[in-house]
Amino acid sequence: MTSNLKKYLQDPFLKHLWAEIRKAGSLKSISLDITHVCNLRCVGCYYFEEGMDKYQSPKDETVFDDFLKKEKERGTNFITIVGGEPSLAIHRIKKIYDNFHTSVATNGIRKIPFEGLENLPIGISVWGNHDTDKTLRGGDKINIFQKALINYKDDPRAFWYYTVTPGGAKEVENVVEQCVGNGNYVLFNYYSDMNRLGGELDCRQGFAEVRLAIDRMIERYPDRILMTSYFNQVISTGQLYDEKWGYEVCTNLSTNYELNFERFQNGNPYNPHFRAYNADFSTTRRCCTGVFRDCDSCFDTWEHFSWIMINLKKHLATKQEFTNWLTTMYLFYLITRIMDFEEGVKLLPEIHQRLQNEAIFSEMEVT
Repeated sequence: MTSNLKKYLQDPFLKHLWAEIRKAGSLKSISLDITHVCNLRCVGCYYFEEGMDKYQSPKDETVFDDFLKKEKERGTNFITIVGGEPSLAIHRIKKIYDNFHTSVATNGIRKIPFEGLENLPIGISVWGNHDTDKTLRGGDKINIFQKALINYKDDPRAFWYYTVTPGGAKEVENVVEQCVGNGNYVLFNYYSDMNRLGGELDCRQGFAEVRLAIDRMIERYPDRILMTSYFNQVISTGQLYDEKWGYEVCTNLSTNYELNFERFQNGNPYNPHFRAYNADFSTTRRCCTGVFRDCDSCFDTWEHFSWIMINLKKHLATKQEFTNWLTTMYLFYLITRIMDFEEGVKLLPEIHQRLQNEAIFSEMEVT
């Protein structure tokens, strides 16, 4: 396998991507709820569905400062900021930004200031077109999508974290047009029907049409889509070679959470440093997006990034398979700005071109 890797890296483009990742270095990451408070109650939000807000954030700021100090001493160098709604705790975002690599997820209602956070990767949630998003996130009253478009118009830090519902393929083109037209990039996510509302929200119907719609957007906007056709296929099918997505293969599990200890003995790889911290800054939960939820309902993009990234050996049989892995790895480092973003995005069209044949094959399978 080592000889295969050396052979693949004779390709100058792949060699460059590999070198950039190596130069950026390895990550020791955690996920952190910086507040338990949110200004929305989105339909199907994992955070409130599993009562994670019961772990309330301390008002004493020294508790937060001590937590960051301990994590730095433990070797943590990357923090994914979630919540609650992080824009309600800007001062904590700033402290993390000044001391760690980081990325933040926000609902977009309140703009995260630019000054002092100039290179902060900001993922802005949107769950469909204005009507769908208003229904699922705005309680049929607030057009959150429109507010976020205004707040992040031409903001170089912003990318849309577009959660597509299983029946929402017909909305994808219009939503992406608006996001790209707003001067932003797009990364996709997939809706979990945790409320069991069914219909077009039912993740059990699969994401075949959504996958094709996303692949068409990759082809149309190769310089703006931060997801490859290969990554799209893995998440939407839940299949990585001989592995089926679920708890037994998930790699981002809190390593100090007792109920996970048996999982760590099954031989499947996992991130030995990872912890998903609650908003009390002391306790952890099973994983980023769950306590007891069925993993069959998890289509979280960040979890699946890790699943692919940690399985390099599975991708070494052919040059195309290695390219699938390497481009996924590169995009994670690019989105989180661990490498130079402005230079890296120039490579997006070439990255997508290298995987185009895979997307065509995937579409032929579905149709």
